[in-house]
Amino acid sequence: MTKKDLIELIAKKASLTNKAARESVDAFIMAVRDSLKKGEKVVITGFGTFSLRKRASRTGRNPKTGAKITIPARKAPGFTAGKTLKKAVK
Repeated sequence: MTKKDLIELIAKKASLTNKAARESVDAFIMAVRDSLKKGEKVVITGFGTFSLRKRASRTGRNPKTGAKITIPARKAPGFTAGKTLKKAVK
C-alpha cells in the first residue's frame, strides 16, 4: 500500500474528501516525526509504538577499496507492533 492508496482508503472509510484525508495523513506523519525528533515515543494503543533506537559506532569496510572505516553512532527510528496488530496479522 502506498501513501496515495492510504489516503484514498481513509477518504472512503471516513467520508472525507481526498484533500482532507491527505491533510490528515500528512499531519499524522509530521506529528510522529516531530515527536521522534524530540526523543519522545509515540504510542498508539492497539497498533504499536514508534521510538528511537540508538546504534553504536562500529567498524565497517569500504566495499570498493576494502579499507576499514568507522561507522559513527546514530539514532534510527523503530516501530514495535502492538499486541492487537500482531494478533490481527497472525
